[in-house]
Amino acid sequence: MELLNRKEHWENIYTTKKPTDVSWFQVYPKSSMEFISLLNLPIDSSIIDIGGGDSNFVDSLLDKGYRDITVLDISAKAIERAKARLGEKASLVNWIVSDVTEFNPDRQYNFWHDRAAFHFLTTEEQSDKYVKIARKGIQGNGYLILGTFSETGPLKCSGLEIKQYSESSMSAKFEKDFKRIKCIKEDHQTPFNTIQNFLFCSFQKRI
Repeated sequence: MELLNRKEHWENIYTTKKPTDVSWFQVYPKSSMEFISLLNLPIDSSIIDIGGGDSNFVDSLLDKGYRDITVLDISAKAIERAKARLGEKASLVNWIVSDVTEFNPDRQYNFWHDRAAFHFLTTEEQSDKYVKIARKGIQGNGYLILGTFSETGPLKCSGLEIKQYSESSMSAKFEKDFKRIKCIKEDHQTPFNTIQNFLFCSFQKRI
């Protein structure tokens, strides 16, 4: 799907559907926050959430006391919804409207988080570009957390094809620039009472 069509698709999703009308909704991002604890991430760490949309990950980070937070999403409507939910706290967050494959980081982050954005990049060109951008945007010894559908997860999401990953295929994609730390599987229960199997892997950037 071309960039313009991708943007139109996601603007439509966030304009017409409530948070609980989409499969990826979580009241609390348990696995993502467990990686924050596992890595013992200092409270002054710089964090970016790729494809964060209006997810509750940013709320959980703010509740923990993190203040150097950036949320990037292709949909301006998703970011508007997140800002409205957070109210005054929204001013504590840096918001970026961009497709991740067009993102040109002007700084480096300690912690790069992506739950369910990377697997929408279904071509080698797209995923290679993502790796290059992540390499630029993560500081030396910084961390990368990726959550994608596993090999037993769905083949589509929100009407779009995705790319499933195994621990080995995800590691192979990033191994040149990142060292794998830990991978876990998660059965995500959707608001429709169905189960989606996710793979989460943590990496540390090689110096």
